[in-house]
Amino acid sequence: MRIAIACDHRGFKLKNLLVKYLGEKDHRVIDFGTYSKDPCDYPDYAYLATSALKNKKVDRAIIICYTGVGSCIAANKVKGIRAVLAYNLKSAYMSRRHNDSNTLVLASYLFKFDYVKKIVSRWLKEGFEGGRHLRRVRKISRIEEKENV
Repeated sequence: MRIAIACDHRGFKLKNLLVKYLGEKDHRVIDFGTYSKDPCDYPDYAYLATSALKNKKVDRAIIICYTGVGSCIAANKVKGIRAVLAYNLKSAYMSRRHNDSNTLVLASYLFKFDYVKKIVSRWLKEGFEGGRHLRRVRKISRIEEKENV
């Protein structure tokens, strides 16, 4: 799987750990930065990763900032992005099964790396259930179309 990854300065350490982990799992990871702990603005990096996803250069995106909240808001402004701020295994699982999320947002401060790996692996592994959930995802897309007129 091709995965875009991006972070702000507060997510830099976790991003680097995930790049290595995902590479070991044979994913092709494209790192959109940031590349240091120097202060920067999370919307810039969230946009880079989600734009790559929107333009089909990657299959999924992962974004990291301190709380994940701002990055999730920014990511969801990009047309076609369904970003989830996953705070446990169930939210990662359900976001894929019911919402067909294509961007995973993580809070850098919240969990130890072993648990983050479980969240990421669960999210990457799950498929979209479709059925009644497809109808709802399509309604989200229609809202998006109305707002971009």
